Amino acid sequence: MKTKAAVLFDAGKPFEIMELDLEGPREGEVLIRYTAAGLCHSDLHLTDGDIVPRFPIVGGHEGAGIIEDVGPGVTKVAPGDHVVCSFIPNCGTCRYCSTGRQSLCDMGATITEGSFPDGSFRFSADGTDFSAMCILGTFAQRSTISQHSVVKVDDWLPLETAVLVGCGVPTGWGTANYAGGVRAGDTAVVYGIGGIGINAVQGAVHAGAKYVVAVDPLEFKRKTALEFGATHVFATAEEAAAKVAELTWGQGADQALVTVGIVDEEVVSAAFDTVGKGGTVVITGLANPAKLTVHVSGGAMTLFEKTVKGSLFGSANPQYDIVRLLRLYDAGKLKLDELVTKRYTLDEVNQGYQDLRDGKNIRGVITHDTD
Repeated sequence: MKTKAAVLFDAGKPFEIMELDLEGPREGEVLIRYTAAGLCHSDLHLTDGDIVPRFPIVGGHEGAGIIEDVGPGVTKVAPGDHVVCSFIPNCGTCRYCSTGRQSLCDMGATITEGSFPDGSFRFSADGTDFSAMCILGTFAQRSTISQHSVVKVDDWLPLETAVLVGCGVPTGWGTANYAGGVRAGDTAVVYGIGGIGINAVQGAVHAGAKYVVAVDPLEFKRKTALEFGATHVFATAEEAAAKVAELTWGQGADQALVTVGIVDEEVVSAAFDTVGKGGTVVITGLANPAKLTVHVSGGAMTLFEKTVKGSLFGSANPQYDIVRLLRLYDAGKLKLDELVTKRYTLDEVNQGYQDLRDGKNIRGVITHDTD
């Protein structure tokens, strides 16, 4: 079959809209018709060269849609089911899945290659295979993906909103609740109020933090953080550190959550210095893997028992947490609709990412026009 898609041919170039051939589902795979895709910052890491995938690649790793067909052996979903995609596939049986760490599933090893674990692809054109971002390629009208990449959701939920829990919402929420371990009465600082950071704010508020301090240079994002429950907002890490010292009587923050678009040494050092004894720094934002961005005092880590840790998918379990967060939304306990600043068509994908770069969006969403 044919499908329209937004394709990236190399770093530093815009997405190109083109028609691709799409192979149907093989064993354990499903054909999905995407209804919505999130414009997440992680795709910008491909265009900016921070992460080098296999080109050409169909972009998009945050998606929701309807199952149209299934291959042999598929047991998780059936045609007609409404699903949200997990950008980390989760097989349920590997060492990590079976110990409650689905975000580290062994199937995720090929997400940067954009291929299935056996090295095969489903998108092609003129004899050339096209990879898919996180083996999903949600910037296509249709895609063939693993059944382990989908989570069935309640069919009364709006998929153009539910799409956000495929990446940004659980990643931010889990950064606060799971990786950060925010508890009632804690002081948490969130650096970078984008699609992940704003949900780290939501997560910290929901956990009962006494103070949630948001740091972002853009006034629009600071204002949004207040609307989502932050108690204090600042344009710089220095201002935030001074206020945290005042609020905690010099004890420092309990958690510093690093959710900036591109992590560098400066923000990590600021986060490390802001937490007090026994404090935790969680690094969820990405950077070029070849760059060393964590330079802190080992002595201070030992003497003050500070922890610096990374978190993928907010250390959440997609099969459980995607449904859980949508149930919270359905109960009015989680803001999702308010996250979406603007919606775009697939043809407007480059404009959507320019708006993200310009700081105009908390979250942009592509709504697919498919037959």
